[in-house]
Amino acid sequence: MTPIGFGLAAIGRPGYITLGRDHDLGSDRSVDTLERRSHEVLSAAYDTGIRYFDAARSYGFAEQFLSSWLQQRGRSPTDVTVGSKWGYTYVGNWRIDAKVHEVKDQSLAALRRQITESRALLGDFLDLYQIHSATLESRVLEDREVLAELNHLRATGLVIGLSVSGPRQAEVIRRALTVEVDGVNPFQCVQATWNVMEPSAGPALNDAHDAGWGVIIKEALANGRLADRDRQAIAAALANPWADVVLSGAVTRDQVSSNVRALQTRLTEHELEGLEQLAEPRDQYWSERSQLHWT
Repeated sequence: MTPIGFGLAAIGRPGYITLGRDHDLGSDRSVDTLERRSHEVLSAAYDTGIRYFDAARSYGFAEQFLSSWLQQRGRSPTDVTVGSKWGYTYVGNWRIDAKVHEVKDQSLAALRRQITESRALLGDFLDLYQIHSATLESRVLEDREVLAELNHLRATGLVIGLSVSGPRQAEVIRRALTVEVDGVNPFQCVQATWNVMEPSAGPALNDAHDAGWGVIIKEALANGRLADRDRQAIAAALANPWADVVLSGAVTRDQVSSNVRALQTRLTEHELEGLEQLAEPRDQYWSERSQLHWT
């Protein structure tokens, strides 16, 4: 794993909630065009030293694009670390204006179907498999059949994790830390939203780190709201002692280069205090995020 990873949420499908997509991607969002662009950005990420790549079944054709890039570049499973997620299905039919872009299903049947699909595309490259946006309401953390299946997948060599989202992230993380089936907690990694506007999951992520879990930060730029200060925002995320990887959601080569320069950005105490002033009330942040449009 590398301190900065690359997430394909914004590049594997034509529509997403990141701000500025019309400027970044233009009007041509065909499958061929986005696959070509994804390859360019993936290559830029790899060439800057990024070695962790993060996808999901619901990120449109993200797994397919990642797989074709790995093959074209002649990469081997030892060259990179690849994570993906199950629990949502992409149903947007490659339309930006789709009424529904993804459907949640965290059942045992969905897990078995989607791990088969992920492995068919990623094969031996797949290292980490995560529940996509686990919540208390979905009760997936209480589904003993799902948890037992995750234990089985862990026994095959996969690292098992969960991603979390929403105002109750911390509660979900702490609940996941207590899960046990047949004497085993299947989880070894958590991926959560943390940024200077929404830092509330920090203490729970520290607990996960202390328990020996890997910690991946997503949405460090708050879906584009912090794009104008990306290096500082990513550097602030990297400054957390419990953070292992911070994801870049770049869709252009220039964005990758700018994001990676966060590794050379050392924030002063004064600068960190200034960024902390950007924090919003947790519920307000997530309410505003829920209003972002797919573009």
